[in-house]
Amino acid sequence: MPELRSRWSALADRVDRATPAHRDRSVDALRAFAILGVVLGHWLVTALNASGGDLRGASPLAHMPWLAPVSWVFQTLAVFFLVGGHVAAQGYASARARGVSYGTWVGQRLGRLFRPVAAVVALWALVAGALLLGGAGPDTVRTLLKLVWSPLWFLLVFAALTAATPLVARLAPVWPVAVVAGVDVWRFGFGGPEWIGWVNVAAGWLVPYTLGAAWSRGAFTRRRPALFLLGGGVAATVVLIVWGGYPASMVGVPGAAVSNLNPPTLAAVTFGLAQCGLALLLREPLARAMARPRTWAKVALMNLSAMTVFLWHQTAMMSVTALGMLFSTDLPGLHTAPDSAGWVAARLMWLPVFAAALAVCWAAFHVYEQPRERGGRAGRVIPLPGTSTPSATAATAATALSGTAVGDRPARRAPRPPSGARVGSRA
Repeated sequence: MPELRSRWSALADRVDRATPAHRDRSVDALRAFAILGVVLGHWLVTALNASGGDLRGASPLAHMPWLAPVSWVFQTLAVFFLVGGHVAAQGYASARARGVSYGTWVGQRLGRLFRPVAAVVALWALVAGALLLGGAGPDTVRTLLKLVWSPLWFLLVFAALTAATPLVARLAPVWPVAVVAGVDVWRFGFGGPEWIGWVNVAAGWLVPYTLGAAWSRGAFTRRRPALFLLGGGVAATVVLIVWGGYPASMVGVPGAAVSNLNPPTLAAVTFGLAQCGLALLLREPLARAMARPRTWAKVALMNLSAMTVFLWHQTAMMSVTALGMLFSTDLPGLHTAPDSAGWVAARLMWLPVFAAALAVCWAAFHVYEQPRERGGRAGRVIPLPGTSTPSATAATAATALSGTAVGDRPARRAPRPPSGARVGSRA
Protein backbone atom coordinates (compact mmCIF):
# COMPACT_ATOMS: atom_id res chain seq x y z
CA MET A 1 0.00 0.00 0.00
CA PRO A 2 2.72 2.58 0.79
CA GLU A 3 4.31 1.80 -2.57
CA LEU A 4 1.01 2.41 -4.37
CA ARG A 5 0.53 5.70 -2.55
CA SER A 6 4.05 6.77 -3.47
CA ARG A 7 3.52 5.85 -7.10
CA TRP A 8 0.20 7.71 -7.24
CA SER A 9 1.76 10.79 -5.64
CA ALA A 10 4.53 10.79 -8.25
CA LEU A 11 2.02 10.51 -11.08
CA ALA A 12 -0.20 13.21 -9.58
CA ASP A 13 2.82 15.52 -9.38
CA ARG A 14 3.52 14.82 -13.04
CA VAL A 15 -0.03 15.74 -14.05
CA ASP A 16 0.20 18.90 -11.95
CA ARG A 17 3.53 20.04 -13.44
CA ALA A 18 2.41 19.37 -17.01
CA THR A 19 -0.88 21.30 -16.72
CA PRO A 20 -0.61 24.77 -18.32
CA ALA A 21 -0.52 27.60 -15.83
CA HIS A 22 -3.35 29.44 -17.61
CA ARG A 23 -5.78 26.53 -17.37
CA ASP A 24 -8.74 27.34 -15.13
CA ARG A 25 -8.91 24.16 -13.07
CA SER A 26 -12.15 25.22 -11.41
CA VAL A 27 -13.89 24.72 -14.77
CA ASP A 28 -12.75 21.11 -14.89
CA ALA A 29 -13.84 20.61 -11.28
CA LEU A 30 -17.33 21.94 -11.98
CA ARG A 31 -17.70 19.69 -15.02
CA ALA A 32 -16.56 16.64 -13.05
CA PHE A 33 -19.00 17.38 -10.22
CA ALA A 34 -21.84 17.87 -12.71
CA ILE A 35 -21.23 14.49 -14.34
CA LEU A 36 -20.89 12.72 -10.98
CA GLY A 37 -24.10 14.35 -9.80
CA VAL A 38 -26.01 12.95 -12.77
CA VAL A 39 -24.51 9.47 -12.32
CA LEU A 40 -25.18 9.26 -8.58
CA GLY A 41 -28.64 10.74 -9.03
CA HIS A 42 -29.61 8.08 -11.56
CA TRP A 43 -28.24 5.29 -9.40
CA LEU A 44 -30.19 6.53 -6.38
CA VAL A 45 -33.59 7.19 -7.98
CA THR A 46 -33.75 4.46 -10.63
CA ALA A 47 -34.88 0.94 -9.80
CA LEU A 48 -35.80 -2.14 -11.82
CA ASN A 49 -38.59 -4.40 -10.59
CA ALA A 50 -40.01 -7.62 -12.03
CA SER A 51 -43.72 -7.36 -12.70
CA GLY A 52 -45.67 -10.05 -14.54
CA GLY A 53 -42.51 -11.52 -15.97
CA ASP A 54 -41.26 -8.18 -17.31
CA LEU A 55 -38.80 -5.64 -15.93
CA ARG A 56 -40.22 -2.19 -15.28
CA GLY A 57 -38.64 1.00 -14.10
CA ALA A 58 -39.53 2.46 -10.72
CA SER A 59 -38.45 5.37 -8.57
CA PRO A 60 -38.31 5.85 -4.80
CA LEU A 61 -39.52 9.42 -5.38
CA ALA A 62 -42.92 8.03 -6.40
CA HIS A 63 -43.30 6.26 -3.04
CA MET A 64 -41.43 8.68 -0.76
CA PRO A 65 -42.02 12.32 -1.80
CA TRP A 66 -39.94 13.44 1.20
CA LEU A 67 -36.88 12.37 -0.81
CA ALA A 68 -37.38 15.29 -3.22
CA PRO A 69 -34.40 17.22 -1.74
CA VAL A 70 -32.16 14.44 -3.07
CA SER A 71 -32.99 15.69 -6.57
CA TRP A 72 -31.86 19.18 -5.59
CA VAL A 73 -28.38 17.84 -4.90
CA PHE A 74 -27.93 15.47 -7.82
CA GLN A 75 -29.79 17.20 -10.67
CA THR A 76 -26.71 19.09 -11.90
CA LEU A 77 -27.34 19.48 -15.62
CA ALA A 78 -27.52 23.29 -15.38
CA VAL A 79 -23.91 23.33 -14.16
CA PHE A 80 -22.86 21.14 -17.08
CA PHE A 81 -24.51 23.51 -19.58
CA LEU A 82 -22.93 26.48 -17.76
CA VAL A 83 -19.48 24.99 -18.20
CA GLY A 84 -20.30 23.92 -21.76
CA GLY A 85 -21.30 27.44 -22.76
CA HIS A 86 -18.17 28.87 -21.15
CA VAL A 87 -15.83 26.41 -22.88
CA ALA A 88 -17.54 26.60 -26.28
CA ALA A 89 -17.66 30.41 -26.39
CA GLN A 90 -14.05 30.68 -25.28
CA GLY A 91 -12.97 27.98 -27.73
CA TYR A 92 -14.77 29.51 -30.70
CA ALA A 93 -13.32 32.95 -29.98
CA SER A 94 -9.85 31.39 -29.83
CA ALA A 95 -10.46 29.44 -33.05
CA ARG A 96 -11.47 32.60 -34.89
CA ALA A 97 -8.40 34.43 -33.61
CA ARG A 98 -6.23 31.60 -34.96
CA GLY A 99 -7.97 31.56 -38.33
CA VAL A 100 -9.70 28.21 -37.78
CA SER A 101 -12.93 27.92 -39.76
CA TYR A 102 -16.29 27.35 -38.10
CA GLY A 103 -16.68 24.02 -39.90
CA THR A 104 -13.37 22.71 -38.57
CA TRP A 105 -14.06 23.92 -35.04
CA VAL A 106 -17.59 22.52 -34.78
CA GLY A 107 -16.54 19.26 -36.43
CA GLN A 108 -13.89 18.71 -33.78
CA ARG A 109 -16.32 19.58 -30.98
CA LEU A 110 -19.13 17.33 -32.17
CA GLY A 111 -16.73 14.50 -32.97
CA ARG A 112 -15.67 14.40 -29.34
CA LEU A 113 -19.32 14.09 -28.34
CA PHE A 114 -20.57 11.48 -30.79
CA ARG A 115 -17.69 9.04 -31.21
CA PRO A 116 -18.37 7.49 -27.77
CA VAL A 117 -22.13 7.51 -28.45
CA ALA A 118 -21.76 5.20 -31.45
CA ALA A 119 -20.32 2.44 -29.26
CA VAL A 120 -23.14 2.42 -26.69
CA VAL A 121 -25.86 2.64 -29.34
CA ALA A 122 -24.36 -0.20 -31.39
CA LEU A 123 -23.85 -2.48 -28.40
CA TRP A 124 -27.36 -2.00 -27.04
CA ALA A 125 -28.90 -2.51 -30.47
CA LEU A 126 -27.23 -5.94 -30.49
CA VAL A 127 -28.25 -6.64 -26.88
CA ALA A 128 -31.87 -5.69 -27.59
CA GLY A 129 -31.97 -7.99 -30.59
CA ALA A 130 -30.46 -10.84 -28.61
CA LEU A 131 -32.94 -10.36 -25.77
CA LEU A 132 -35.93 -10.41 -28.11
CA LEU A 133 -34.63 -13.52 -29.88
CA GLY A 134 -34.04 -15.13 -26.48
CA GLY A 135 -37.66 -14.66 -25.46
CA ALA A 136 -37.52 -11.45 -23.39
CA GLY A 137 -40.73 -9.47 -23.40
CA PRO A 138 -40.99 -6.24 -25.42
CA ASP A 139 -41.77 -4.30 -22.24
CA THR A 140 -38.52 -5.51 -20.64
CA VAL A 141 -36.45 -4.55 -23.68
CA ARG A 142 -38.21 -1.20 -23.89
CA THR A 143 -37.48 -0.48 -20.23
CA LEU A 144 -33.78 -1.29 -20.60
CA LEU A 145 -33.35 0.72 -23.80
CA LYS A 146 -35.14 3.68 -22.26
CA LEU A 147 -32.72 3.70 -19.32
CA VAL A 148 -29.70 3.54 -21.63
CA TRP A 149 -30.76 5.82 -24.44
CA SER A 150 -33.04 8.38 -22.81
CA PRO A 151 -30.11 10.32 -21.30
CA LEU A 152 -28.85 10.83 -24.84
CA TRP A 153 -31.45 13.58 -25.33
CA PHE A 154 -29.18 15.81 -23.30
CA LEU A 155 -26.29 15.21 -25.70
CA LEU A 156 -28.47 16.13 -28.67
CA VAL A 157 -29.46 19.41 -27.02
CA PHE A 158 -25.87 20.07 -25.98
CA ALA A 159 -24.64 19.36 -29.52
CA ALA A 160 -27.24 21.70 -31.02
CA LEU A 161 -26.29 24.52 -28.65
CA THR A 162 -22.60 23.91 -29.34
CA ALA A 163 -23.20 24.17 -33.09
CA ALA A 164 -25.19 27.37 -32.53
CA THR A 165 -22.50 28.98 -30.35
CA PRO A 166 -21.72 31.77 -32.87
CA LEU A 167 -25.42 32.76 -32.82
CA VAL A 168 -26.22 32.41 -29.12
CA ALA A 169 -22.93 33.26 -27.40
CA ARG A 170 -23.91 36.90 -26.89
CA LEU A 171 -27.61 36.29 -26.26
CA ALA A 172 -28.78 37.66 -22.90
CA PRO A 173 -30.14 34.85 -20.66
CA VAL A 174 -33.26 36.90 -19.96
CA TRP A 175 -34.64 36.08 -23.42
CA PRO A 176 -34.72 32.28 -23.11
CA VAL A 177 -36.06 32.70 -19.53
CA ALA A 178 -38.91 34.76 -20.99
CA VAL A 179 -39.62 32.05 -23.56
CA VAL A 180 -39.80 29.36 -20.86
CA ALA A 181 -42.10 31.51 -18.75
CA GLY A 182 -44.36 32.21 -21.71
CA VAL A 183 -44.59 28.55 -22.64
CA ASP A 184 -45.46 27.57 -19.05
CA VAL A 185 -48.14 30.24 -18.79
CA TRP A 186 -49.65 28.97 -22.03
CA ARG A 187 -49.47 25.30 -20.96
CA PHE A 188 -50.58 25.56 -17.35
CA GLY A 189 -52.51 28.83 -17.26
CA PHE A 190 -54.44 28.75 -20.53
CA GLY A 191 -54.61 25.03 -21.28
CA GLY A 192 -52.26 25.14 -24.24
CA PRO A 193 -51.22 21.96 -26.04
CA GLU A 194 -48.71 19.71 -24.30
CA TRP A 195 -46.39 19.66 -27.31
CA ILE A 196 -45.60 23.36 -26.89
CA GLY A 197 -43.68 22.42 -23.74
CA TRP A 198 -40.94 20.89 -25.86
CA VAL A 199 -39.91 24.38 -26.91
CA ASN A 200 -38.44 24.57 -23.40
CA VAL A 201 -35.99 21.75 -24.13
CA ALA A 202 -33.97 24.24 -26.16
CA ALA A 203 -34.93 27.45 -24.35
CA GLY A 204 -34.51 26.02 -20.85
CA TRP A 205 -30.96 24.74 -21.33
CA LEU A 206 -30.05 27.80 -23.36
CA VAL A 207 -30.29 29.80 -20.11
CA PRO A 208 -27.25 28.26 -18.33
CA TYR A 209 -25.45 27.95 -21.68
CA THR A 210 -25.67 31.69 -22.31
CA LEU A 211 -24.62 32.33 -18.71
CA GLY A 212 -21.51 30.28 -19.41
CA ALA A 213 -20.83 32.29 -22.55
CA ALA A 214 -21.18 35.50 -20.53
CA TRP A 215 -18.76 34.05 -17.98
CA SER A 216 -16.19 33.55 -20.74
CA ARG A 217 -16.46 37.30 -21.51
CA GLY A 218 -15.75 38.25 -17.89
CA ALA A 219 -19.32 38.87 -16.74
CA PHE A 220 -18.73 37.24 -13.34
CA THR A 221 -15.39 38.66 -12.29
CA ARG A 222 -17.18 40.08 -9.24
CA ARG A 223 -19.21 38.08 -6.74
CA ARG A 224 -22.33 40.25 -6.82
CA PRO A 225 -23.84 38.88 -10.08
CA ALA A 226 -23.33 35.29 -8.89
CA LEU A 227 -24.90 36.14 -5.52
CA PHE A 228 -27.87 37.64 -7.37
CA LEU A 229 -28.27 34.44 -9.41
CA LEU A 230 -28.13 32.28 -6.30
CA GLY A 231 -30.49 34.38 -4.17
CA GLY A 232 -32.91 35.21 -6.97
CA GLY A 233 -32.97 31.63 -8.24
CA VAL A 234 -33.68 30.19 -4.79
CA ALA A 235 -36.42 32.74 -4.07
CA ALA A 236 -38.11 32.22 -7.45
CA THR A 237 -37.97 28.44 -7.11
CA VAL A 238 -39.52 28.52 -3.64
CA VAL A 239 -42.35 30.76 -4.90
CA LEU A 240 -43.02 28.51 -7.89
CA ILE A 241 -43.12 25.34 -5.77
CA VAL A 242 -45.07 26.70 -2.79
CA TRP A 243 -47.54 28.96 -4.60
CA GLY A 244 -47.15 28.12 -8.28
CA GLY A 245 -48.02 24.43 -8.07
CA TYR A 246 -44.76 23.13 -9.54
CA PRO A 247 -43.43 19.77 -8.25
CA ALA A 248 -40.74 19.86 -5.57
CA SER A 249 -38.69 17.17 -7.32
CA MET A 250 -36.28 18.46 -9.95
CA VAL A 251 -36.33 15.15 -11.82
CA GLY A 252 -39.19 13.24 -13.36
CA VAL A 253 -41.30 11.05 -11.08
CA PRO A 254 -43.23 8.11 -12.62
CA GLY A 255 -46.95 8.76 -12.50
CA ALA A 256 -46.64 12.48 -11.68
CA ALA A 257 -48.87 14.85 -13.64
CA VAL A 258 -46.05 17.33 -14.25
CA SER A 259 -42.31 16.80 -14.59
CA ASN A 260 -39.90 19.66 -13.96
CA LEU A 261 -37.37 18.10 -16.31
CA ASN A 262 -39.23 16.47 -19.16
CA PRO A 263 -39.63 19.06 -20.61
CA PRO A 264 -37.94 21.71 -18.44
CA THR A 265 -40.30 24.02 -16.60
CA LEU A 266 -39.77 27.52 -15.27
CA ALA A 267 -39.08 25.99 -11.84
CA ALA A 268 -36.26 23.89 -13.31
CA VAL A 269 -34.82 27.00 -14.96
CA THR A 270 -34.91 29.12 -11.80
CA PHE A 271 -33.42 26.22 -9.86
CA GLY A 272 -30.69 26.05 -12.52
CA LEU A 273 -30.02 29.76 -12.09
CA ALA A 274 -29.45 29.17 -8.37
CA GLN A 275 -27.13 26.26 -9.14
CA CYS A 276 -25.15 28.36 -11.61
CA GLY A 277 -24.82 31.17 -9.09
CA LEU A 278 -23.53 28.73 -6.47
CA ALA A 279 -21.11 27.18 -8.97
CA LEU A 280 -19.70 30.58 -9.89
CA LEU A 281 -19.28 31.46 -6.21
CA LEU A 282 -17.36 28.24 -5.64
CA ARG A 283 -14.75 28.95 -8.31
CA GLU A 284 -12.13 30.34 -5.95
CA PRO A 285 -12.42 27.57 -3.31
CA LEU A 286 -12.34 25.00 -6.10
CA ALA A 287 -9.27 26.59 -7.65
CA ARG A 288 -7.50 26.41 -4.29
CA ALA A 289 -8.49 22.75 -3.92
CA MET A 290 -7.32 21.97 -7.45
CA ALA A 291 -3.89 23.39 -6.60
CA ARG A 292 -3.30 20.16 -4.65
CA PRO A 293 -1.75 17.70 -7.12
CA ARG A 294 -3.58 14.59 -5.89
CA THR A 295 -6.97 16.29 -6.02
CA TRP A 296 -6.28 17.80 -9.43
CA ALA A 297 -5.13 14.49 -10.93
CA LYS A 298 -8.41 12.82 -9.96
CA VAL A 299 -10.45 15.63 -11.51
CA ALA A 300 -8.29 15.61 -14.64
CA LEU A 301 -8.85 11.87 -15.10
CA MET A 302 -12.58 12.27 -14.59
CA ASN A 303 -12.75 14.93 -17.30
CA LEU A 304 -10.80 12.81 -19.76
CA SER A 305 -13.40 10.04 -19.38
CA ALA A 306 -16.51 12.12 -18.72
CA MET A 307 -18.42 10.91 -21.78
CA THR A 308 -17.60 7.26 -21.09
CA VAL A 309 -18.78 7.59 -17.48
CA PHE A 310 -21.99 9.33 -18.53
CA LEU A 311 -22.85 6.95 -21.36
CA TRP A 312 -22.18 3.69 -19.53
CA HIS A 313 -23.30 4.35 -15.95
CA GLN A 314 -26.81 3.01 -16.52
CA THR A 315 -25.41 -0.07 -18.25
CA ALA A 316 -23.26 -0.69 -15.18
CA MET A 317 -26.28 -0.46 -12.88
CA MET A 318 -28.37 -2.76 -15.07
CA SER A 319 -25.54 -5.28 -15.36
CA VAL A 320 -25.30 -5.57 -11.59
CA THR A 321 -29.09 -5.90 -11.37
CA ALA A 322 -29.09 -8.67 -14.00
CA LEU A 323 -26.26 -10.59 -12.31
CA GLY A 324 -28.11 -10.31 -9.02
CA MET A 325 -31.00 -12.25 -10.57
CA LEU A 326 -28.80 -15.35 -10.52
CA PHE A 327 -29.56 -15.55 -6.80
CA SER A 328 -32.72 -17.35 -5.75
CA THR A 329 -34.03 -14.40 -3.75
CA ASP A 330 -34.66 -10.74 -4.49
CA LEU A 331 -31.75 -8.66 -3.25
CA PRO A 332 -32.76 -5.61 -1.13
CA GLY A 333 -32.07 -2.32 -2.83
CA LEU A 334 -31.61 -4.04 -6.17
CA HIS A 335 -34.75 -6.03 -7.00
CA THR A 336 -37.14 -5.00 -4.23
CA ALA A 337 -39.71 -2.22 -4.56
CA PRO A 338 -38.26 1.24 -3.77
CA ASP A 339 -40.94 2.07 -1.21
CA SER A 340 -39.17 2.38 2.14
CA ALA A 341 -36.23 3.94 3.91
CA GLY A 342 -34.77 0.44 4.11
CA TRP A 343 -34.58 0.34 0.32
CA VAL A 344 -32.67 3.64 0.33
CA ALA A 345 -30.17 2.32 2.88
CA ALA A 346 -29.71 -0.89 0.88
CA ARG A 347 -29.28 1.04 -2.39
CA LEU A 348 -26.49 3.10 -0.83
CA MET A 349 -24.66 -0.15 -0.12
CA TRP A 350 -24.87 -1.07 -3.82
CA LEU A 351 -23.22 2.15 -5.06
CA PRO A 352 -19.64 0.80 -4.75
CA VAL A 353 -20.69 -2.28 -6.72
CA PHE A 354 -22.16 -0.07 -9.46
CA ALA A 355 -18.92 1.91 -9.48
CA ALA A 356 -16.90 -1.29 -9.91
CA ALA A 357 -19.10 -2.34 -12.84
CA LEU A 358 -18.68 1.11 -14.34
CA ALA A 359 -14.90 0.71 -14.06
CA VAL A 360 -15.19 -2.46 -16.15
CA CYS A 361 -17.23 -0.58 -18.75
CA TRP A 362 -14.64 2.20 -18.73
CA ALA A 363 -11.81 -0.27 -19.34
CA ALA A 364 -13.68 -1.73 -22.32
CA PHE A 365 -14.99 1.42 -23.97
CA HIS A 366 -12.95 4.49 -22.98
CA VAL A 367 -10.85 4.04 -26.13
CA TYR A 368 -13.78 5.54 -28.10
CA GLU A 369 -13.29 8.77 -26.19
CA GLN A 370 -9.62 9.02 -27.16
CA PRO A 371 -8.66 11.71 -29.68
CA ARG A 372 -8.35 10.53 -33.26
CA GLU A 373 -5.09 10.35 -35.13
CA ARG A 374 -4.85 11.48 -38.69
CA GLY A 375 -6.22 8.64 -40.74
CA GLY A 376 -9.11 8.03 -38.35
CA ARG A 377 -7.48 5.74 -35.78
CA ALA A 378 -7.84 6.35 -32.07
CA GLY A 379 -4.68 7.50 -30.34
CA ARG A 380 -3.33 4.73 -28.11
CA VAL A 381 -2.50 5.19 -24.47
CA ILE A 382 0.60 3.15 -23.70
CA PRO A 383 1.50 2.39 -20.08
CA LEU A 384 4.55 4.12 -18.71
CA PRO A 385 7.41 1.82 -17.78
CA GLY A 386 6.98 0.28 -14.34
CA THR A 387 3.32 1.23 -13.83
CA SER A 388 -0.01 -0.50 -14.13
CA THR A 389 -2.44 0.51 -16.86
CA PRO A 390 -4.74 2.68 -14.65
CA SER A 391 -1.77 4.53 -13.22
CA ALA A 392 -0.34 4.99 -16.66
CA THR A 393 -3.58 6.59 -17.73
CA ALA A 394 -3.18 9.08 -14.88
CA ALA A 395 0.28 9.98 -16.11
CA THR A 396 -0.74 10.35 -19.73
CA ALA A 397 -3.48 12.71 -18.61
CA ALA A 398 -0.73 15.25 -18.13
CA THR A 399 0.15 15.45 -21.80
CA ALA A 400 -3.50 15.30 -22.83
CA LEU A 401 -4.31 18.25 -20.61
CA SER A 402 -1.32 20.28 -21.68
CA GLY A 403 -1.94 19.80 -25.38
CA THR A 404 -5.09 21.91 -25.45
CA ALA A 405 -6.41 24.23 -22.77
CA VAL A 406 -10.03 24.34 -21.72
CA GLY A 407 -10.74 27.29 -23.95
CA ASP A 408 -8.81 25.85 -26.90
CA ARG A 409 -6.09 28.42 -26.42
CA PRO A 410 -2.58 27.49 -27.48
CA ALA A 411 -0.84 25.92 -24.50
CA ARG A 412 2.81 25.53 -23.71
CA ARG A 413 4.27 22.13 -24.49
CA ALA A 414 4.25 19.63 -21.66
CA PRO A 415 7.42 17.93 -20.47
CA ARG A 416 8.27 15.02 -22.77
CA PRO A 417 6.99 11.71 -21.36
CA PRO A 418 9.39 8.83 -20.85
CA SER A 419 10.35 6.82 -23.86
CA GLY A 420 7.54 4.57 -25.07
CA ALA A 421 4.64 6.69 -23.85
CA ARG A 422 2.37 8.31 -26.36
CA VAL A 423 -0.90 10.14 -26.02
CA GLY A 424 -3.09 12.45 -28.01
CA SER A 425 -4.39 15.80 -26.80
CA ARG A 426 -7.89 16.85 -26.06
CA ALA A 427 -9.76 19.67 -24.35
